[in-house]
Amino acid sequence: MNKTLQGPLQGLGRIEGKTHILPISVYYEDTDLSGVVYHANYLRYMERGRTEFFRLAGISKMAGLEDEEPTAWAIRSLTVHYHRPARLDDLITVHTSLIDLSGARMKALQKVMCGDVLLVEGRIEACITTLTGKPRRLPKNVQQTLAPFLVADET
Repeated sequence: MNKTLQGPLQGLGRIEGKTHILPISVYYEDTDLSGVVYHANYLRYMERGRTEFFRLAGISKMAGLEDEEPTAWAIRSLTVHYHRPARLDDLITVHTSLIDLSGARMKALQKVMCGDVLLVEGRIEACITTLTGKPRRLPKNVQQTLAPFLVADET
């Protein structure tokens, strides 16, 4: 008999203060021929960081696909600054801080670190849209769940 394990999703990583920290090991598949992490993989790491932050904060469903009008998160904008590369077998951490919640938008500051060394910094603005691309306001329960995690923007 083939059974799928189901149950409440628990987030990975930890929350320190209001910042979520997700540890990630750098695998061979993440790197180029020189053993340096390929630049686009940092976006994947940051996506994982946001997802696990939401899970630990208490938001188990990233998309409202079961709702009357299905919705999903979409990236509206992002800015990434690369400072130093991660390399094969490094243990890195993705630090995610929520810096704004308003209307249909959420903004996050994310830092990819190797120990105390800043490797990559990203600012992400995401919004909730219908599957046809129309913006929707953040559900009240999502705003209420995330509001305690808001931090002042560092800029």
